[in-house]
Amino acid sequence: MARLPFRIKKETQWLLKEPIPGIKAEPDETNAHYFHVVIDGPQDSPFEGGTFKLELFVPEEYPIKPPKARFVTKIYHPNIDKLGRICLDILKENWSPALAWTRLYAMNNV
Repeated sequence: MARLPFRIKKETQWLLKEPIPGIKAEPDETNAHYFHVVIDGPQDSPFEGGTFKLELFVPEEYPIKPPKARFVTKIYHPNIDKLGRICLDILKENWSPALAWTRLYAMNNV
């Protein structure tokens, strides 16, 4: 993680130290901007019992630019297109660095 911006390094270290239950995210061995993610299907949902693989890319300009995520596992959901991309305006044109700052604030005040 030598050439990563401090912000991405800090969040990656935190994620590896204190994983979120039901989510496993690991940086790629060759590109620390790229993460392999596995999410357990939420309880009491049609996805309960499922395991879903995603790709996550955190751009150099993060948190100014949003991360990009794509489901590798085929999934039917109204906010997931046929290529697995998550179609939410807050991950595109309505992204705000405040969304990332909220996450950073929460992880520093737990």
